[in-house]
Amino acid sequence: MIDTKGRPNRLGIAGWLGGGRWGFERYLYTLHRLTGLGLLLYFVLHIFVTSSRALGPESWEAAMGRVSGGIFVLGEYLVFAAFAFHALNGIRLALVELGIGIGRPIEPVYPYRTSVHAQRPLAIGIMILAGILAVVGGFGFLH
Repeated sequence: MIDTKGRPNRLGIAGWLGGGRWGFERYLYTLHRLTGLGLLLYFVLHIFVTSSRALGPESWEAAMGRVSGGIFVLGEYLVFAAFAFHALNGIRLALVELGIGIGRPIEPVYPYRTSVHAQRPLAIGIMILAGILAVVGGFGFLH
């Protein structure tokens, strides 16, 4: 029989919301998946809108009229911000996979230390860069 008690939850709801010991990286993982799905949804919508060009100029003008409203400008900015995050986080993941920017390996002596703490400065730096890129890129959407 499996022991379902586990360890006591000392941190309560705050511990669950904080993600526990690997909180920041867990949020990056989840956000990377969500932005990837959002970009995929945008690409599908983009294909449908641009395919109206093949139906003639009237169809193209009608499609562009539907997607040039205020909410779509916000949507375009969110696509840009998602792209900035997704691209830079993907570069971070490739660097970590290659062992770049995470420090030298240490001897596994109990109590074991995870490599999460070695990866965190790279993750924070990349996310600051993504935030700066999203803010600077947002000025282009202000018209």
